[in-house]
Amino acid sequence: MLAYLKKLLAHPLLRDLAIDDPRTTELRRRVIVEKPFLRRLYREWYDRLWATLPPSEAGDVLEIGSGGGFLQEIHPEVITSECFPCAGVNRVIDAQALPFADQSLRGIVMVDVLHHIPNAEKFLSEATRCLRGGGRSFAGGTVE
Repeated sequence: MLAYLKKLLAHPLLRDLAIDDPRTTELRRRVIVEKPFLRRLYREWYDRLWATLPPSEAGDVLEIGSGGGFLQEIHPEVITSECFPCAGVNRVIDAQALPFADQSLRGIVMVDVLHHIPNAEKFLSEATRCLRGGGRSFAGGTVE
């Protein structure tokens, strides 16, 4: 029954694609960008996330799972990333082994991504390692 409901409620472009398929990610971005309501919703969420970050002189901001979104259009300085190559992404990375120096980032943001990371505990450990004191992960939570 659940599988039937998921298929019924899925967007027609995404209905038969696996959730972690790069084509799904690129089509999801298209759906978000082309639907005015969704674009406004994401824009508001991006603005709220960005407002929680420390000042820009405190280091870089990494977005994890950027493939389906458009944060870089609003904040060009963000480092976009995804776990596979796709359009509009600066880096292909594994969120469980972040390729950044200790305490080098002022923030890590993501939208609808944590449930895709196989080992969230390992990611959170990596995020803590990479964030500067006072840096932020997600939409809150100060790392000391």
